[in-house]
Amino acid sequence: MFVEQNLNTAMKLSKTEEELMNHLWKLKKAFMKDLMDAYPEPKPASTTIATLLKRMQDKKFVDYKQSGRSREYFPLVKKKDYFSKHVNGLIKNFFNDSASQFASFFTQETNLTKEELENLKAIIDSEIKKK
Repeated sequence: MFVEQNLNTAMKLSKTEEELMNHLWKLKKAFMKDLMDAYPEPKPASTTIATLLKRMQDKKFVDYKQSGRSREYFPLVKKKDYFSKHVNGLIKNFFNDSASQFASFFTQETNLTKEELENLKAIIDSEIKKK
């Protein structure tokens, strides 16, 4: 049901839109009530959620199906695609387009355990074998 969304555009979600989008990605499709239920207390007002959904619809991140008097919302962009675009932008803008500089920073500045680093190494070794 995903529409091929061109993520090369400068479209970006705000923090509050990203939070709502995360709920929608988890739920896959949701009515307003489902989205409200996904938030911890204190829950945002339904008007706030409606405004965010409208903005996200204008940005082509979500759409809806009319179901009686209710709208069932669904994502138009895959979570993986959204975040890979941002990681690639981060590498380009903050690490001189160098994956090595990014990896060095990431592994040294994030307090990863030895086990986590070994897991990362296994992932990288697996990708190297595929190439």
